[in-house]
Amino acid sequence: MSPGPHGRYGASMGLYPEIEPYDHGMLDVGDGNHVYWETSGNPRGKPALVLHGGPGSGVRPNYRRYFDPAAYRIVLLDQRGAGRSTPPASDPATDMGVNTTAHVMADLERLRAHLGIERWLVWGLSWGSILGLRYAQTHPSVVSELVLTGVATGSNAEVALLTRGLGKIFPEAFERFLAGLPAGERDGSPAAAYNRLLESPDPEVRARAARAWTDWETATIPAPPGSVARFEDPEFRLGFARTVTHYWGNDHFLGEGNDQGVVLRDAHLLKGIPGTLVQGSLDFGNLLGTVWRLHHAWPDSELVIVDDAGHDAGAVGDDALIAATDRYARGA
Repeated sequence: MSPGPHGRYGASMGLYPEIEPYDHGMLDVGDGNHVYWETSGNPRGKPALVLHGGPGSGVRPNYRRYFDPAAYRIVLLDQRGAGRSTPPASDPATDMGVNTTAHVMADLERLRAHLGIERWLVWGLSWGSILGLRYAQTHPSVVSELVLTGVATGSNAEVALLTRGLGKIFPEAFERFLAGLPAGERDGSPAAAYNRLLESPDPEVRARAARAWTDWETATIPAPPGSVARFEDPEFRLGFARTVTHYWGNDHFLGEGNDQGVVLRDAHLLKGIPGTLVQGSLDFGNLLGTVWRLHHAWPDSELVIVDDAGHDAGAVGDDALIAATDRYARGA
């Protein structure tokens, strides 16, 4: 399979067959946290790390299918507070102060050492692309390649677009979204304001806030089958909303200068790391030109645009992702 004109792909080829892990465990990463990890594919294959989105979504078995199981040692993990990792973010007693970008990157390094991996390809989706980019910028010697989709960089401008700017496109949903906040907090950061509600000692306040947050996400980010259904699980809904607003309301814990984008600012640190960016042409994040700016600031990257696709690049995007992992498995 090869790209068509302008890096666009044609008919879908499908994912690799379903496989099961050959090993898994719970890694003690400190601060009372244990993260779930699993490995599948070829134990002697090229190591690949999968970073899920959200933050707070957790991994899905389907992510294994973006890699040739004969060529790759595929590593999946649930990041702090998500999926099978403990304690869950849905538990109001869980300390979110030890769930930051720096903490999660340290967890990746602990897992890499635990598995005896020297370098690995990093595959990331949405928030996972932000985490993967920052991990590569701060640990370039351990990242062999990057394969990213639903690309974002975690800038405050991106958060402002997704929480307030899209209100002009979805006015009815935005009105309901703002109505879930106290009147005095509707002019500031919706993410930070919702996070305060999600940290309330009142379970009813937390439940209403989680529902309002996920209703807004459902209205603005068309999702693949199964994604919206997760939001009908009150426990998942609460943990997801609490984690997303925790990160979005705190500059993604990327430090000073994130108004313009720390990850984009430091794109030059990716020099020498090959990467593939797969982006739907209708992804709302494109309104800021972020993925194009990242691509042009990172000479070792290729950008594949999937026509008529959104944040989820669909079956054609899947083909582009698999083409990238196949090529990197060959060392090309």
